[in-house]
Amino acid sequence: MTGEIKVAGDDLARHERLGPLEDAIDYRFVDRELLHRATIHRSFAHESEEDVADNEVLEFLGDAVLGLVVSELLYQRNPELSEGEMSKLKAFLVSSESLARRAEGIDLGAYLVLGKGEEKTAGRLKDSLLANSFEAVIAAIYLDGGLQEATKFVDLTVYERLAEASEDNTHFSDFKSLLQERLQSEGESLPAYRVVEESGPDHAKMFSVEVELDGQAIAVGNGKTKKSAEQMAAELALQILAPAGHGRRVSGAFDPTATE
Repeated sequence: MTGEIKVAGDDLARHERLGPLEDAIDYRFVDRELLHRATIHRSFAHESEEDVADNEVLEFLGDAVLGLVVSELLYQRNPELSEGEMSKLKAFLVSSESLARRAEGIDLGAYLVLGKGEEKTAGRLKDSLLANSFEAVIAAIYLDGGLQEATKFVDLTVYERLAEASEDNTHFSDFKSLLQERLQSEGESLPAYRVVEESGPDHAKMFSVEVELDGQAIAVGNGKTKKSAEQMAAELALQILAPAGHGRRVSGAFDPTATE
């Protein structure tokens, strides 16, 4: 191994592989090396015999750029909203689930460079991996074209989901509250949440949270924060308790602009 950090692949291979991705994101890179690095997962870098640069640092930067751009767009276009209201909308837009769906929209998973272990476990389909790589792409655009180009990309891919969510407010369902209300209405004990695993570097932590009923685990959720993981666990628990087609319905989606 040398002291030089390299980016995997040769120039011709990168050109052929990343051209369609540039079409999908509607941006042409001056330095395509940045986009290439954004697609390299740490699993590949760890397995490589050379010092290959992965996308974790880009992911870190992309998370910050994404937060700034979404906050500014919300402020500029919704000046009537309170800080609490904007925070709820921002949390929805930058959630792992939301970013993973945006990544799927540009078929980002097909371009990822993964290690053998991630390939075997369908890493290209994992929400957390897709979301992190999407943030890395945002950083690559920012470094190559500046904040204006990054804002354009985020606006067209991430922020546009706000309109989609407003058409169906179930995107903002507070599943923890729904689960609690459901159990209370049936005379059951309240659910308990427990963190069962923390993984990833400090700047990109992933949490696994288990929801228990009467001491029995019934579902596990994952997320970048404990709260998002708890929400996923509660949503899964509701699905288990009320299977589709059994005539049982859980209602009560909350207003995303309600203050805490």
